[in-house]
Amino acid sequence: MGVRKDLKRAARHAGLAARTRAELTRDATGTVREVRVPPLVPRPAAGSTADIPFTNAAEAPDAVVLRRRTGGTWRPVTAAAFADEVTAVAKGLIATGLEPGDRVAVMSRTRYEWSVLDFAVWAAGGLTVPVYPTSSAEQVEWIVRDSGSCLVVTETAAHTATVLAGTAGHPERPRVRELDAGALADLAALGRPVPDEEVTKRRTALTPDTAATLCYTSGTTGRPKGCVLTHANLLAEAANTVELLHPVFKAVTGQAAATLLFLPLAHILGRTLQIACLTARIQLGHFPSLKPDELRPALKEFRPTFLVGVPYLFEKIHDTGRATAEKIGRGASFDRAHRVAVRFGAAHLNRFLGRGPGPGPALWAAWALYDLLVYRRVRKELGGRTRYAISGGSPLDRDLNLFFYAAGIMVYEGYGLTETTAAATIVPPLAPRPGTVGLPVPGTAVRIADDGEVQIKGDIVFGAYRGDPAATDRALTDGWFATGDLGSLDADGYLTITGRKKDLLVTSGGKNVSPAVLEDRLRSRPPVGQCLVVGDNRPYIAALITLDPDALAHWLAVRGRPVGTPLSALVRDEELRADVQRAVDHANRAVSRAESIRAFRLIDGEFTEENGLLTPSLKVKRHAATAAYADEIEALYAEGR
Repeated sequence: MGVRKDLKRAARHAGLAARTRAELTRDATGTVREVRVPPLVPRPAAGSTADIPFTNAAEAPDAVVLRRRTGGTWRPVTAAAFADEVTAVAKGLIATGLEPGDRVAVMSRTRYEWSVLDFAVWAAGGLTVPVYPTSSAEQVEWIVRDSGSCLVVTETAAHTATVLAGTAGHPERPRVRELDAGALADLAALGRPVPDEEVTKRRTALTPDTAATLCYTSGTTGRPKGCVLTHANLLAEAANTVELLHPVFKAVTGQAAATLLFLPLAHILGRTLQIACLTARIQLGHFPSLKPDELRPALKEFRPTFLVGVPYLFEKIHDTGRATAEKIGRGASFDRAHRVAVRFGAAHLNRFLGRGPGPGPALWAAWALYDLLVYRRVRKELGGRTRYAISGGSPLDRDLNLFFYAAGIMVYEGYGLTETTAAATIVPPLAPRPGTVGLPVPGTAVRIADDGEVQIKGDIVFGAYRGDPAATDRALTDGWFATGDLGSLDADGYLTITGRKKDLLVTSGGKNVSPAVLEDRLRSRPPVGQCLVVGDNRPYIAALITLDPDALAHWLAVRGRPVGTPLSALVRDEELRADVQRAVDHANRAVSRAESIRAFRLIDGEFTEENGLLTPSLKVKRHAATAAYADEIEALYAEGR
């Protein structure tokens, strides 16, 4: 199987395994409290991310750096062609009055034009301010006003209407241009009289310390804060992750790397992935949705060699496989395939890491059978060529990680925040450890404070929240960023995230419980959709659980029940509750009895961005959800009395 052979080949490549050298600091008890990894790429003394398209065009003008979907076909875009398009749009921005340091907000789904616009804003000397395309008028109003954006580029007429409504009360309303209405072509036409030398002048005036972008936090606990990220921040993240991962993948697979970007470009992970791919001339395509039913056909067309996603994607691919098996009466067979994959993956990785003998003959035979029946179909769902994936945003269930490994796809987890320019840690490619989020990105240090909080230092760490020095001072101390997340370092310096400090629940019996571990494991099991673990100042831990609409429809269909049956008619259904209880049992296996979910309540509806209960990055707004379902929480505990 490809990925296992890759690991064997990698072990024979001298020097590759030594690229990540963790330097550990232990306390008096021998516990690792701090881990540092030296940079693989030195901090640049000059230049900026704006230079990337022009460097590519000068060094390899005919290299295909992007693929653009037009007319149902993925067409190549060379380095020279991309640089020319960036120049044309940058000239148009200058012609409209953009001055160095001005902010341009972009409200669009992930698409090729976003890339052009991002680099054009930088080449014209400006800063890009990403806005989630699902943002409300109120959210747009705050970001545009707080950032001081003079221009907003939208994708659709609906986005334009939202911006106009949100900024109606601004003393100086920003100019608005719309991609679907030909914004880039119009800018290119406006910019024709502007000499190319003006773009070169502005671009070369940028330095690593110049502010490059204002990225707003997701706002799970309040109003989003604008993180000022410099070109040095972006370059440190992109250059070090590329240097860590790309030589390994290229050396051991022999594939020309290519990926399909479907994460929102309003999220810092999508932005830094884009920069990293263009830096390394990795072929990049764009797709506007991460909904599995829409994404799967695009993956089969594009056929990426690696992916960067969120746990939701991998959960949905797994769930779709099980649902397909159930429809043909083979649900039990899929469950056996899952159990075999977990056992096989754990045993095989242990052998690679020198911790065990590896799978025995019976396990190999079982794997070979289910590779024919199940695992190869999983690979096909991801395009057929994908060998690696990176997952971030929230923890990926360890068993699910091992399932994909057995199916031939190594999923590396990472961890980071907007303030750390995306990934602050990542699992090293030659030292996988499912269940952790890895070691610091080269050039970064991670330490655990006395109260368990994860703190991060390095060139990837932001310098300030825009217009909020008090919040900046609370977050940064001597260069260390206090993440607000709780975690631990193992004996080798690998980080595990256990939850958020602000989310800690303290039961009336005095037990501290982090809900994140329970919620992440609950969501990984159908038919659970979203969930909220509660128990603060209560006698025990409980959960509110929503059901995923697609999973519920499938559940009803395979049992021959009307698909439109309302949840109100199902909340007492013993068979449905038994299936949800199995998900609860899976979550509880990760914690002690005192921390386990003792009761749950199925609730109608969903947690969505539209009803204000989810952030655009799919995180539950805990305070909002608790308030919205206050009566259900009271009823849940009343049932237990």
